[in-house]
Amino acid sequence: MENIEHKNLFINGINMHIAEIGKGPSTILFLHGFPELWYTWRHQLISLSSKGYRTIAPDLRGYGDTDAPPYPSSYTVFHIVGDIIALLDALGLDQVFLVGHDWGAVIAWHICLLRPDRIKALVNMSVVFHARNPKRKPIESMRAVLGDDYYICRFQVSTNVLFSIVFSFNCYIIFLNSTSFSSDKGVEAKLNGD
Repeated sequence: MENIEHKNLFINGINMHIAEIGKGPSTILFLHGFPELWYTWRHQLISLSSKGYRTIAPDLRGYGDTDAPPYPSSYTVFHIVGDIIALLDALGLDQVFLVGHDWGAVIAWHICLLRPDRIKALVNMSVVFHARNPKRKPIESMRAVLGDDYYICRFQVSTNVLFSIVFSFNCYIIFLNSTSFSSDKGVEAKLNGD
């Protein structure tokens, strides 16, 4: 797509995929949200590279063509900030303009907090800065404000519970397929009362 180059770099213990275009003296780094990829930024990469910027968009840890470590504990904001700083180091970039959206905005806020020396300016979309509460985990704060049905809270279900739900659903489907519907007219016949 319009000369966008793709690379894989080994940084911070993972292989990270990046898309980049442009050769300008200043670099803009784009961080995607959930559930997105570098591709979210394709139009911005092309447009801003034509204005003289080097533009880069990685697939963040666990997304797209970047490695997905198997342990949930490998996905803290500190790991992902480390990934981005290691990416800047690998590319020889002292400072960048940083653009974040959604989950990428959360990462961008923390990069600015932890490594302000690496950022020229920040543009964030969709997520305002929330200071961490030292007395409770971020997920507990989300639950308190947004409730258990907030999508991030639902991702906290243990694998045992998830397995039970999937197993129960599969048993229900097997039951429906084996005993509830006639083999000659199928589902339609049962729904019509035949």
